[in-house]
Amino acid sequence: MNSSDHTQTKPMTDGKSVSLFDHLLELRSRLLKAILGVLLVFCSLAYFAQDIYQYLAQPLLQTMPSGSQMIATDVTSPFFAPFKLTIVISVFIAMPYILYQIWSFVAPGLYRNEKKLIAPLMLGSTILFYSGIAFAYFVVFPVVFAFFTSVAPEGVVIATDITSYLDFVLKLFFAFGAAFEIPVAIILLCWTGVTSPNSLRQKRPYVVVGAFVIGMLLTPPDIISQSMLAIPMLILFEIGIIIASMYHKEDEDLAEEEDKT
Repeated sequence: MNSSDHTQTKPMTDGKSVSLFDHLLELRSRLLKAILGVLLVFCSLAYFAQDIYQYLAQPLLQTMPSGSQMIATDVTSPFFAPFKLTIVISVFIAMPYILYQIWSFVAPGLYRNEKKLIAPLMLGSTILFYSGIAFAYFVVFPVVFAFFTSVAPEGVVIATDITSYLDFVLKLFFAFGAAFEIPVAIILLCWTGVTSPNSLRQKRPYVVVGAFVIGMLLTPPDIISQSMLAIPMLILFEIGIIIASMYHKEDEDLAEEEDKT
């Protein structure tokens, strides 16, 4: 028996086979391209790091009392806070290119019906994540910061540390970005057979409670911000069920046609 018989291979769509080592080389190449994409975006934005942070701080600055300002309690904060924000923004901007590299790696091993589902989901997940960030910045932040500044005790000067503010808004960005991925998660769960649209409809009361619990854990301890996360989650849950029902119906129709043949 030749040693080549032990080589792990994976059939490809063009009739050829690729070894495990070739897959690892391809994975390394895709990872390097994704990292280079992020670095390219970062180098383009690094000069504007201070301006980007200033734009991010606008929702808070606009609600702070007249004469108040943000502060830096650490010597290195004025440099590292905008630097850290620019890195995160670079990853966000390069996300479509990163997902393209992931898609290019996994697509050859997918069946045709899998490609028809995964490609729209990757595009949709990117748009939903961006939508969650935009919703947090333009809708949630003004309301939340106005609430916090209005309830400050008399005699307390509001002067938020720039690093604390950055950590706070990034946490909300990821929370809302992840929450807006609910339709994608539902479609994948139904597609893999873990659950079904009808089963999810029956569990709707538990989902409502769970959405508000998640809103309580991921947002500041006030009912306004909790509701502003929970309500979009419930709307996206219903949208996910509707889309999953369409895919589920197509699969049932295809199964019926195969049974007839």
